Amino acid sequence: MRSIWNGAISFGLVSIPVKLMNATENHSLSFRQIHLEDGGRIRYRKFCELEDREVSSPEIGKGYEDADGSVVPITDEDLAQLPLPTAKTIEIVAFVPADRIDLLQMDTAYYLSANGAPAAKPYALLREALRRSGKVAVAKYALRGRERLGMLRVVDDVLTMHALLWPDEIRAADGVAPEADVPLRDKELDLADTLMDTLGEVDLDELHDEYREAVEELIAAKAEGREPPPAPEPEGGKVLDLMAALEKSVRAARESRGAEPGQGAEVRHLPSPKSSRATPKEVGGKKSTSTAKKATATRAAPRKTTTSTAKSASTAKETGAKKTASTASKKTTAKKSSTEKSTAARPESTGKKTPAKETAAKAAAKKTAATKTTAKSAATKTTTKKTTAKKASGRQRAG
Repeated sequence: MRSIWNGAISFGLVSIPVKLMNATENHSLSFRQIHLEDGGRIRYRKFCELEDREVSSPEIGKGYEDADGSVVPITDEDLAQLPLPTAKTIEIVAFVPADRIDLLQMDTAYYLSANGAPAAKPYALLREALRRSGKVAVAKYALRGRERLGMLRVVDDVLTMHALLWPDEIRAADGVAPEADVPLRDKELDLADTLMDTLGEVDLDELHDEYREAVEELIAAKAEGREPPPAPEPEGGKVLDLMAALEKSVRAARESRGAEPGQGAEVRHLPSPKSSRATPKEVGGKKSTSTAKKATATRAAPRKTTTSTAKSASTAKETGAKKTASTASKKTTAKKSSTEKSTAARPESTGKKTPAKETAAKAAAKKTAATKTTAKSAATKTTTKKTTAKKASGRQRAG
């Protein structure tokens, strides 16, 4: 690896002889200018405007043009005699945490190699000190006609230096961001997070310059007389629906990662469905059956009531006193029939097969003792009235 600069690192009173080498290389394709009519090369020749003749490289030097147009010649010897400690030295001025360096200042990267055997130990000392502290060194150095700012850090077992732009070379970002406040919805942020998670991490070693490869393929096709590969259809365009664009991006990212179709390729926040009416359970059938039995019991009850009413009516023809008894009988019968109605559905729900009459009588007896007392007193009165009526009818016959 060819060095581009030789000097020393100044680490306090310790001097480390080093050589500076480019850590990066440019793989860009370069084109030549040609004459379109015949394909001839276009070349630039250097002419002296005073003598109007072409001059060679050894005849060319440097000069600074002043504001009035006059040129001040500057030689390499003049530059070498500059009273600066950084002319041949990388002078470390501070050690700071790495996050103190703004990434906007990062520029060209260089490797620093120990220049000679005596430089090995101080080189290793600075390397291990940086690694142990977790900090980077800020330094100043002169290269290619100007003093520069640099950052020294450890990469593997090598000291590297990144050229840094001076702070006054970083332009302010005034007027770059949107001036108005842009409202963002939570759903849009959720989809953006999902897209970020889907894209995930990547091995930087797998990334390559596809544009350069496409240009090389185009050059090879034209050189061989083949048809150049067709250009792919442009993707994207105006974003009319941000949510739709995010969802499409999530699907595309998951397909490129080899995700199976239908595995959450689209993230949507749907509203909760409205509660629907529950389907009647099987128990409902039993309820309807018991209802039918209730209706049957209700139909049967009036017959009993009608029969008792008819008997009471015939008794009333014999004597007016019997009407009172029939009225009491009607009340008692109506209570029994209502009790039968309420208890007719119980055997179905409880599973008992007790006859309706016995169940009604027991339920009536348990519900209220007052009703029984009233019925007994009414029956006693009716018996008394019957006895009085018989005596009266016997007297009439005797007379």
